[in-house]
Amino acid sequence: MVRKILVVDDEVGFTKLLKMNLEKTGQYEVRVENESTKALTTAHEFLPDIVLLDIVMPGMDGGDVAAQMQDDPMLRNIPVIMMTALVSQEETSQDAVAQAGAMNILPKPVNLEVLLRCLEEAFASEAGE
Repeated sequence: MVRKILVVDDEVGFTKLLKMNLEKTGQYEVRVENESTKALTTAHEFLPDIVLLDIVMPGMDGGDVAAQMQDDPMLRNIPVIMMTALVSQEETSQDAVAQAGAMNILPKPVNLEVLLRCLEEAFASEAGE
């Protein structure tokens, strides 16, 4: 089963690389949105299984996007993994994933192995495994 991932990040080079690496696994279909103000519209059109969301972006930051997703009945149950350069890999736990409430936060630059493990865990918990 191919899972749909929406990547919302204002860094075009980063999103292209992330999309390429995730799609190379054959497990994911990835849509990219580089303008945070268009993230909700793109999420409505694409209906992703999970959203990878940068925290610091011009326009609306990732926290605002996540809050608006929570207020939207169509989007509120889509898991969100935050990504940020504000947290270094040294500051995160040994598995390089920090937590804020129920939300995972990945430090940038994102380690692909850690991201893939984080995605697997999110899909497993969603499925109740």
